[in-house]
Amino acid sequence: MTETLIQKAYNEVKKNKNKVMNDPYRLTYHIMPPVGLLNDPNGLIQFKGVYHVFFQWNPFDTAHGAKFWGHYTSKDMVHWREEPIALAPSEWYEKNGCYSGSAVEAGGKLHLFYTGNVKQENGTRETYQCLAVSEDGIHFEKKGPVLRLPEHFTAHFRDPKVWKKGNLWYMVVGAQTLDEKGAAVLFHSKDLFHWEEGGTIAGSGMNGLEDFGYMWECPDLIHLNGKDVLLVSPQGLMPEGDLYHNLFQSGYFIGALDYERVKFQHGPFTELDRGFDFYAPQTFLDESGRTILYGWMGITDELEEYQPTIANGWVHALTLPRELELRNGKISQKPVGELKQLRKEREFVEGHICEGISVELLVDFVKSAPFEITFRNEAHLSFDSDKLTLKRRNLRTGRLETRSCKIASVSKLRIFMDHSSLEIFVNDGEEVFTARYFPKPDDVTISIHGEAKFNWTKWNLGE
Repeated sequence: MTETLIQKAYNEVKKNKNKVMNDPYRLTYHIMPPVGLLNDPNGLIQFKGVYHVFFQWNPFDTAHGAKFWGHYTSKDMVHWREEPIALAPSEWYEKNGCYSGSAVEAGGKLHLFYTGNVKQENGTRETYQCLAVSEDGIHFEKKGPVLRLPEHFTAHFRDPKVWKKGNLWYMVVGAQTLDEKGAAVLFHSKDLFHWEEGGTIAGSGMNGLEDFGYMWECPDLIHLNGKDVLLVSPQGLMPEGDLYHNLFQSGYFIGALDYERVKFQHGPFTELDRGFDFYAPQTFLDESGRTILYGWMGITDELEEYQPTIANGWVHALTLPRELELRNGKISQKPVGELKQLRKEREFVEGHICEGISVELLVDFVKSAPFEITFRNEAHLSFDSDKLTLKRRNLRTGRLETRSCKIASVSKLRIFMDHSSLEIFVNDGEEVFTARYFPKPDDVTISIHGEAKFNWTKWNLGE
C-alpha cells in the first residue's frame, strides 16, 4: 500500500509539473511543494553534515487532507534537493495523515517522531505518537506508535518535539485538556521507544496565564542565552489591541524548566511574527551551535481557498531559515548568513524608487521619522511615531487589511521580496513581518516616501 500511495503522489507531481513551474507567483528561493498543499515544517535537523527539512504535504489537493512528509536536503540551506517521500499515511495508526513532528540523531541513525492521525467513520478521532528510523537519512523504516493518548487529554494531542538532556530523552507534545484548554505536556525516555509522562509544563490557566486558547500546537522547547524558551502555536486567542489578529498565533514564553519537578516558570507570551502568514514554527540546533527556525509561510484560515496559486495546483511555502538570539529579554530573528549566496549584482539606490521582483533590500535610516514603502503597488509598510504597520490587499474582499506593532524607532530594515512573499526584518530582527502577497506579475515598482532620511541598497536574488 505504501508503494501505491507514493506512486500516486509522484503521478500528481508529474501531471501538474508544467502548470506549477510556470506559475508567475512561484517563488525563487523558498521551499515550496512540488504540487498540492504544504504546511508545517517538520523534522528539522542537520544530520551527518546535511540539512534536512521535512514538511506536511498533501500532494492530491490544495486543501488539507491526509498528510505525507515531503523532504528536501541541502548542504547550505540555499540550494535544495528534492528527496523521496519520507512518510506516507499507509498504516492503520496514521491512515488519515502523518502529522507534524521532529527529528533527532541517535546511534548514528535519524529518528523521526510524528503524530499518526486516525478519523473513524463515527466521527471520533484517534492519535498516536509514532517513530520512523533511517540509516541514511533518506529511506525510513516505520516502528509504529511509541506513545498512546493519555486518558486526561482529548485526541487533539500532537506534534512531538524531541531532544536530549543528560542521559534522558524528552518529548513535548501539544495538547488539549478534557475541559478544552490548550497545554504543553512533557514526557521522558531512556531509549526513544518507551515514554513516561512527566506532567503538563504550561497551558491555559497555568503559571499565571488566564484563559489562553483551546489547543496548543507545535510546542518546541529551546535554550537561548541561559534561558529555556517554549515556542508554541495557541489556537483560540481573541485579538487584543495590535495583538493576535491572525486566526491562530505563534509565539513564545521565556522561563526556566525544572526537569526534576516538571515545573516551567515563565513570563508573558510574545508573538514571533507580526505579519499575516506565519505559523507552526520549528527550530533545530545546527552543528555550529546556531538555533535556526523555519515557519510555515501560511495559515489555515478563510482566505486560504482564495490564493491565486491554487489555480495552478499548489499553495503555500516555508519561510527563510532564521537564526534566533535572545536579546534584552526578547527573541531576535535574522536570516542565516548563508543566504548572502543568493545575492547577484548590488545597486546603491538613488532617489525614492527602484525596481525588483525577487530582491533583498537593505534600508538604513539616517533619522527615524514617518515613512511608507510600497511594494509593487500591492503591499505597504509604514511607520508613524511609535507604530509600524504592514498593509496588503485582502484576497477575498480586495480591501486593504493591516497588521501592526508598537516600536520606538526604526533604524534598519532588511527586506526579502520574492515573487509572492515578503519577509521584513526590523532593527536586526527585533520585529519581523511575514506575508504572502500577489501583485500584478509585471509590476516591479518599489518606492519609499515620507520624512525619513535613508540610504538603501538592493540585490537581485537567485539560486
